[in-house]
Amino acid sequence: MKAAVRARYGPPEVVSVSDVEKPVVKDGDVLVRIRATTVNRTDCAMRAAKPFLWRFFTGLVRPRVPVLGTEFAGDVEQVGGGVTAFEPGDKVFGYNDAQYGAHAEYMVIPQGGMLAPLPQGLSYEEAAPGMEGAHYALSLISSAKVGAGQDVLVYGATGAIGSAAVQLLRNIGAKVTAVCGTKHLDLVSRLGADKVVDYTATDFTADDQRYDVVIDAVGKSTFGRCKRLLKPRGIFIASDVGPLWQNLALTIVTPLFGGRRVRFPYPKNDAGIARHLKELIESGEFRPVVDRHYSLDEIVDAYRYVETGQKTGNVVITVTTPGT
Repeated sequence: MKAAVRARYGPPEVVSVSDVEKPVVKDGDVLVRIRATTVNRTDCAMRAAKPFLWRFFTGLVRPRVPVLGTEFAGDVEQVGGGVTAFEPGDKVFGYNDAQYGAHAEYMVIPQGGMLAPLPQGLSYEEAAPGMEGAHYALSLISSAKVGAGQDVLVYGATGAIGSAAVQLLRNIGAKVTAVCGTKHLDLVSRLGADKVVDYTATDFTADDQRYDVVIDAVGKSTFGRCKRLLKPRGIFIASDVGPLWQNLALTIVTPLFGGRRVRFPYPKNDAGIARHLKELIESGEFRPVVDRHYSLDEIVDAYRYVETGQKTGNVVITVTTPGT
């Protein structure tokens, strides 16, 4: 099968499309023929091993996982012993950040993982980006215990996580302020933001409004910068550990003082979350935003584009088309 493979850490050019062995299906596994996948921030970080600490989990000298890719949509090709939730021919979408492997024509995922039937009415390319950003956004919102009527600021509202967070916050009745660049002001308003701040025209941390929750959906700000935006017992929560991994320590330290505090989400990855995301998409409460499309052979160009930091929502990769 064809797959996007890398044998070392480095820039996008370390990735090349080549032939590799088809994965073996074991008991409890589902083999999926991938029709579409994405390139996201997680893929870029894993590929480059930045920050360096990633290497302690993914291989100190060279990567243990040659094929990246977390999100996918496709068809069930084969199931292993004991699998009852899926059968060959089912159209599915999912997310797998434990084994990766979605940048290929085939991948395996446990039947109890983040795997669900394809949302009705969506193509493979529309469904493939429906898991990564949304499940992180759900985790941020639930970890911060956001409720109806609360004031929430989302920094990085046009990324995969941020664009999902704006939609999900709108649906629970939160009052959303979204921070983005000039060209995306209309988009973010359409996603459901009550107020939009153009970070190219003004410093969003100088906002006079105070918030119950500030969500850093791109991991580019800090608690120190955003603290003044928070109400006396407000919460800062980010999609990343922070430049110095400080958010992990701050989750322990800040609650001790009884005021503004930091929380760090630990996403839940299971079949229940996958089915919940399917329901949100089918109900119209959430729809993944897609920026660009590439073929698997163009995946290096996709990596280059994602690393510009200018993508809006998601970058989708077509792997195979039905009938091939």
